[in-house]
Amino acid sequence: MTTSDRASAMDAFLDRSGWGQADRNPLAGDASTRRYIRLVDGDRSAMLMDAPAAAEAPLCPPGASPEERAELGYNATARLAGSNLVAFAGLSNALCERGFSAPKILAADFEHGFLVLEDLGDDLIARLLPQQLHEGTIYALAVDVLAAIYRSTFGDHVSAGGEDWPLLAYDETALMAEADLFVDWYLAQHAGIELSDDERAEWHRLWSAAFKRLESCAPGLVLRDFHAENLLYLPDRDGEASLGLLDFQDALMGHPAYDLVSLLEDARRNVDRKLAVPLKARFVEQAGISDPAGFDAAYAVLGAQRNAKILGIFVRLAVRDGKQRYLDLLPRVARHFVGDLQHPALMELNLWIKAHAGAVLLDAHK
Repeated sequence: MTTSDRASAMDAFLDRSGWGQADRNPLAGDASTRRYIRLVDGDRSAMLMDAPAAAEAPLCPPGASPEERAELGYNATARLAGSNLVAFAGLSNALCERGFSAPKILAADFEHGFLVLEDLGDDLIARLLPQQLHEGTIYALAVDVLAAIYRSTFGDHVSAGGEDWPLLAYDETALMAEADLFVDWYLAQHAGIELSDDERAEWHRLWSAAFKRLESCAPGLVLRDFHAENLLYLPDRDGEASLGLLDFQDALMGHPAYDLVSLLEDARRNVDRKLAVPLKARFVEQAGISDPAGFDAAYAVLGAQRNAKILGIFVRLAVRDGKQRYLDLLPRVARHFVGDLQHPALMELNLWIKAHAGAVLLDAHK
């Protein structure tokens, strides 16, 4: 679809949905192919999500083998939703039905990739800290929301507009593909380090062993990008609904420590390190985790995996997409990564990093 054709499709969609006369105010872009436009019509407002359907690689078919997923590309291997709006809308519906504050779907055109969403405002907690919110209090609320999501029951799919989106497992294939971004982008493109076949095979062996730690508790819904710039403060709502949720379309069923790591080991802001221990304990209690030591080991494994992924993604955004600002975030993420590797569950991986990836240790000390 040409740019002019897409603009015409957008105009037609907004006319059909009753927003054709609204003023359109684009929001700043993020790291994805989606864009957002605030619609203002008198005293009412909404958000337009524009997600071109052909903008990204193919998705993961349920039941596809690791080899089939690899042939389809990264989105299928890592089980990302890409620009599929049924995923976003279905998950939004499911979260709202359970009392959480995801943006409600006001209108949808799945064929062309448009949604009109409830406008939850601009009060991202990252913008309100520390002047307008107490860090410990708002992070405790976020932990309570995560525990409540984990306690909630989700089926094997979500639905929107008569279409289903499967809730797949956050399996080893997806986790490994993400970890490999560290060697493919951070090491190869940023540090200039090319691994031998044997070194890469050892990298995979060590991660595969570490992922066994993720069997310590039952899987739950993992939103995969739960951090201060994707969370909104909604003081007019009560309890867990006072935290607005954004950017959850890639959700899978996996270990609940993943989203907690996303929150506490934020790539974009420094979270008070003194909060980590009490907030982890708060989550373990409220989520009903019966093996705190096993949870702590899984937290370290997923922290290392997520931070390895982010190091790779940030270099990819800089090198491939020209978004150089992401390089400024590497030292913080490297510090998180190196810190996670100190857990006894990751001793061998820590030794591998020291032997083959010393660049990340240098970044961690910047």
